[in-house]
Amino acid sequence: MIFRSNRSIGKLTRVSSRTVGAAHQARRGKRRKVFGIMRKLLVIGITLGLISAVGIGILMFNIARKLPDVHTISTYIPAETTKIYSADGIILAELHREENRILIPIERISPTLQNTVIAMEDTDFYKHTGINLKGMMRALYKDILARSFVQGGSTLTQQLARNLFLHKQKKIIRKIAEIILAIQIEREYTKTEILEMYLNQVYWGHNAYGIESASQMYFGKHANELTLAQSAGLVGMLKGPELFSPFRNMGRYKRRQRVVLNRMTTLGILSQSENDISFTEETVLATRKKHKYKAPYFTSYVVKQLIEMYGEESTYTSGMKVTTTLDYALQQHADKVVKKYVELGNKPYWIKGERVSSLNYTEGALLAVDPRTGYIKAMQGGVDFGKTQFNRTVQAKRQPGSAFKPFVYLAALDKGLSPGTFLDDSPVTFNTIEGPYSPKNYNLKYSGKIPMRKALERSINVIAVKLNDLVGPKRVVEVAHQMGIESDLKPVLSLPLGANEVTMLELVQSYMAIANNGISIKPTSILKIEDRDGVPLFKHEIRERKVFDGNTIAALVDMMTGVVNYGTGRNAKLPRPMAGKTGTTSDYKDAWFFGFVPQIVCATWVGNDDNTPMINVTGGWMPAAMWKDFMKTALREVKPQAFTRPRGVVQRRVNWETGLLASSATPKDAKITTEKYWKGKEPTRRDTVKTIKSVQQSRLIKKKQEALMKDFFDL
Repeated sequence: MIFRSNRSIGKLTRVSSRTVGAAHQARRGKRRKVFGIMRKLLVIGITLGLISAVGIGILMFNIARKLPDVHTISTYIPAETTKIYSADGIILAELHREENRILIPIERISPTLQNTVIAMEDTDFYKHTGINLKGMMRALYKDILARSFVQGGSTLTQQLARNLFLHKQKKIIRKIAEIILAIQIEREYTKTEILEMYLNQVYWGHNAYGIESASQMYFGKHANELTLAQSAGLVGMLKGPELFSPFRNMGRYKRRQRVVLNRMTTLGILSQSENDISFTEETVLATRKKHKYKAPYFTSYVVKQLIEMYGEESTYTSGMKVTTTLDYALQQHADKVVKKYVELGNKPYWIKGERVSSLNYTEGALLAVDPRTGYIKAMQGGVDFGKTQFNRTVQAKRQPGSAFKPFVYLAALDKGLSPGTFLDDSPVTFNTIEGPYSPKNYNLKYSGKIPMRKALERSINVIAVKLNDLVGPKRVVEVAHQMGIESDLKPVLSLPLGANEVTMLELVQSYMAIANNGISIKPTSILKIEDRDGVPLFKHEIRERKVFDGNTIAALVDMMTGVVNYGTGRNAKLPRPMAGKTGTTSDYKDAWFFGFVPQIVCATWVGNDDNTPMINVTGGWMPAAMWKDFMKTALREVKPQAFTRPRGVVQRRVNWETGLLASSATPKDAKITTEKYWKGKEPTRRDTVKTIKSVQQSRLIKKKQEALMKDFFDL
């Protein structure tokens, strides 16, 4: 049936079951299409997922295959600071390169610090198995928002893995490697072991690695002594150790400290009052070291030896503990004494009636050693290590001047001459290959006949040269080398006047053999060395070597006591048995004093590095006074001890004019002294009227000859 409508034209059908079924089929068709699309998408998704999983698996396999074995952590030895100690326990130096580290067990780390690190860095440390999925998702969310890697979400275990094995850049591959390693570490080690490794490994700024180094550097205390406030401050720095360092910016440090304390309060570890009390605690920082080393001349000398023994790498990274021979309190005094007497040299003085603005010297040095052990007790190699690191006790080769004369006298004593043997102090000229040689005395005066021991006391040059000629320069060189001089020496007539250059250490070593009855012991600076675990690596053994007859040495020492009691070294005299020798070069470029008691040998020196002459400075002046100033402190706790007396010596009263035994014929105004002789070498003849007249006539003739010579030169 067809009908018309003013709205539409259409076919009228009646509602039936067939009509309903058609609609249902249409809907089913649509659902099939949707399900088909979904199935396809699911298949594609699963396929892509499988491909991705396989890809990720292959990627992780390749990453894991290249990762180090976590078992190596137990054998991993991180760089650790080598420490050098004085004999009295003072830390002289902490040697390290990039890493200043001191390894300690967990028992020596403050529990407060441990809890603070966990609270701030990894709250679920004791719950997770290496990774914290919740933390990682939170970090991933923030990274996506920031469109860059801004937060790590790493656990302590992951951080440990990164610090030990991986680079610190935030990359996907590094992150995957970090996760794999963290899981492996958690399987192999306990939480306590992981925490201990982490706290010994982490960087705390200013080259301090590990909590012990950080504790000592920032607060001057051990890691088990840290307070809550200090623990919070240190943990707060981990986000940026240099940025939040209290040495650089106390304000930033305190803000980070508050963040850590607030976190602990939020977690219920602290109450608000504990939080506030800790935050208001005064931050007392340790004094930062101004110098790299204490006792820098000595310590540098030790470091050089360590490098020679173990190599540079081990010296700076192996964590050795080196105990030295240095008496630090005495070393500090040596430093003051050298500075004091160099400053005194810069004052104005009257010299031979003329006022000078200074004595014209800028440097000094001091070296003190125990001759019985060889232990170096003090070594001051200059005035200021900061200005020049040149160590004048071991590196400078200088002429010793008359300080070399004891070897000549020792050779003479060994040849059979006695301390009382009379020698002629008068002008002399030697014919040598290089031409005539005429030695001169310091004061340009001559004493005539004089006992050998008195010639040493007065440091008479002419007598020393005559003795050198008598015993032979080659023999004197042999004796000097026997006693400890190591430098090459030329066997020349001027040898007794210090013509050859030697180091202070060499001379001290040779004087040690004199002070120790002819027994030579090499000076040493190191007592023992231990590795980081306390296992001994080196222990010094005192090795004695007999180099000269002790009785001959005793006779020499007896003569040298006169140098400080009556001779050129009187400025060094102390109220106890002591001996010594001054040394002054003819051009005043060097001035020395070498003095000793049985327990200590000490040398002092003043001069200029560029060999500029001083103004009339002798060894018996500034160096002797410097020696006395130092030794008064050095010997404060040392009991006076007598030197060994020479055996086989007899004493006789002798007339200086004749060299014979004094008698009733000896004039009352004659100079008579008691002199010592080797038994069998003593004079046996006595003064007679005839010998007295003969000597007087000889003296008159000599005076006439000198007068004629003077008139000749005046003409």
